[in-house]
Amino acid sequence: MAEASSEDLKHTPLYERHVVAGGRIVPFGGYALPVQYPTGIMAEHKWTREQAGLFDVSHMGPGFLVLANPTGDAEADHAAISALIEPLICGDIAALKPGQVRYSLLLNNEGGVIDDLMIARSPITPGGLYIVVNAGTKDNDFALIEAAAGDKAKLIRADGDYALLALQGPEAVNVMASEIPDAVDLGFMNYGAFSWGKDKVFVARSGYTGEDGFEILINRREAVALWDALLSDPRVKPIGLGARDSLRLEAGLPLYGHDLNETISPIEADLGFAVSKRRREAADFPGASRILAEREGKLSRKRVALIVEGAPAREGAEILDAAGTVIGVVTSGGFGPSLGKAIALGFVPPEHATIGNKLQVSVRGRAQSAEIVPSPFVPHRYFRKSA
Repeated sequence: MAEASSEDLKHTPLYERHVVAGGRIVPFGGYALPVQYPTGIMAEHKWTREQAGLFDVSHMGPGFLVLANPTGDAEADHAAISALIEPLICGDIAALKPGQVRYSLLLNNEGGVIDDLMIARSPITPGGLYIVVNAGTKDNDFALIEAAAGDKAKLIRADGDYALLALQGPEAVNVMASEIPDAVDLGFMNYGAFSWGKDKVFVARSGYTGEDGFEILINRREAVALWDALLSDPRVKPIGLGARDSLRLEAGLPLYGHDLNETISPIEADLGFAVSKRRREAADFPGASRILAEREGKLSRKRVALIVEGAPAREGAEILDAAGTVIGVVTSGGFGPSLGKAIALGFVPPEHATIGNKLQVSVRGRAQSAEIVPSPFVPHRYFRKSA
């Protein structure tokens, strides 16, 4: 990435903290953000896997969608707000319990992915949803949601007045026990509102690393104080964009604009779980005919995970069969510090997508051996509460 120099780049509420900590600032999604700190990406990656990493993800698109005229009947209001958002996505939002978070996909009429996002049912506001979309697509995403809501609901963007922090790693829960103790009771993909400082914070037990962790939405006035408080714990270090990417790659998690775009369907992207059963049965989501046909096997490509021998294969590298014929393309690739090997995500025809299949990847004009392996590369360690 090139160094940031444009005055047009936005700064998160934590920008000065990154500069003081020696973060190498780069442009990303219109923001000036740290790609790494002085210890380097490898050390930051391993620290997050072993301890707790703190990420500034305030460039993301958090927001609240609330009914304009709630009735006060919690179930009726949730059904009403769900009916507004569901025509855009493939997830079952109506079935969410208070505080439950669901990963879903905004789809176009051809079944391609406009964005992937998190949608949660508010535990405190009847007819309220908490939504987090990706940084690079947030303006378009929010415009689509506002258009679907019409005058029946109001979208309150929180990407200006708030900061979003992600605390990730095996020690994250112990750190949170000292700082926001009630949040420790959350299970994976649940969120709640808690008191911290002079304001309320919204905490989801989720993340983008494959580790247990929390994402914390806090008023920008309190953001620096919380950042400092979390970093005062010796188990926590600040982590930049570089390690965030290598962590998510090891976790087999797609990156929008790379492993997902408006031509790629949920089935092709190996995200079939995001197409909820009720929505499949009703076939009432955008691109349903294509997606349901692909679920039955009528697809031309599928996302796979690859271990690559030798140098890392980066985005755009050609995937070859054993005979050297080009059959696909790498969409994300790099070095997996936890494995000590080069890893990649990419798309190949279904007949080549079998686990254990031996392929090749072209790196700088040279064919290197590759093998399809199960995803994720590193097991997820999410905390799921027993029923």
